[in-house]
Amino acid sequence: MPEAAGQAAVDVVALGESMVTFRPAGPGRLADVSSFDRGIGGAESNVLCALAAAGHTTRWVSRVGADGFGDHLVETIGRYGVDTSAVGRDPHRPTGIYFRTADDRDTDAHEVVYYRAGSAASAMARGSVDEDALGSGRVLHLSGITPALSADCLDLVRHLCTRRPDRAARAPLISFDVNHRPALWQDAAAGPDVLLHLARGADLVFVGEDEAAAAWGVTGGPDALRAALPEPATLVVKQGGRGATVFRHGEDPVFQPALHVDVVAPVGAGDAFAAGFLSATLRGLSSAHRLRHGHLMAAAALTVPGDLARPPARAHADRLAALDDTAWETLRLGPGWTANAPETTGAEEEVRTP
Repeated sequence: MPEAAGQAAVDVVALGESMVTFRPAGPGRLADVSSFDRGIGGAESNVLCALAAAGHTTRWVSRVGADGFGDHLVETIGRYGVDTSAVGRDPHRPTGIYFRTADDRDTDAHEVVYYRAGSAASAMARGSVDEDALGSGRVLHLSGITPALSADCLDLVRHLCTRRPDRAARAPLISFDVNHRPALWQDAAAGPDVLLHLARGADLVFVGEDEAAAAWGVTGGPDALRAALPEPATLVVKQGGRGATVFRHGEDPVFQPALHVDVVAPVGAGDAFAAGFLSATLRGLSSAHRLRHGHLMAAAALTVPGDLARPPARAHADRLAALDDTAWETLRLGPGWTANAPETTGAEEEVRTP
């Protein structure tokens, strides 16, 4: 594990913007809603919070404004157990915020409005963030959201994802979630090429079939995506409700079906999946178990209203991940399942046929 000067080593470090999010207290258009519940949102910090709740040591590298919303983010993320000592405060730029409806992001009814232009995090650059902290983890997790925020953010992420001959010997494993968000890019046409270049420089890449088709025009399933991205040692192709496939150099591809879930809110699942996969990777588990832990963490996020959920206890998740194929494919999880782990019974007793 690398240990950067001045920073204790941790399992996972992530770089990225987190924002204060406002969700309607009731259904309806943003124009019609009169009150909102406050939460936090940010792909990278979501991953860290889930990993910290699952027992891993984590560190968040970012910048927030010297304002109340910045205080709220740092304090809330810190309460999950994430080390926030490498989060800088910007006295001249605000903390980003956004408003969203509770509807499924894939429906026409969903609305999201960002107030993040000129935010403190958009000014992150080489030299303005703690570079010792960035090198202090076994894994450095990044996403395609950060390089879309500004030219300086792009330069920073490009530097971190650049393959160098000595990187494997002294640097963290680079994890990259493509997270293609066309609306964030000032030059929307350039975004896909940038993301492809960054993904090719990472060691572990998460990408959805749908976003690969939208960004790169790659169709034909996981094999076609692997042909387009042969460089990463590990490529995880998310296939929506069907499941996910992982490719690892030197191994045959492995597919694991997604779980049947009684969905409360379809937000945060992708970040939670990445956290589950990373957790199992840090533990040296098999490819199949890495995917299953990803699905279990995603199921935790899908069965709560917000982006962040209490993950299953490690022993509980391990029991479920060890189910035989038939039991796994008939398992159904609903709200509260992570809090209702049996202490003395086998995982098979939790299976409900959908």
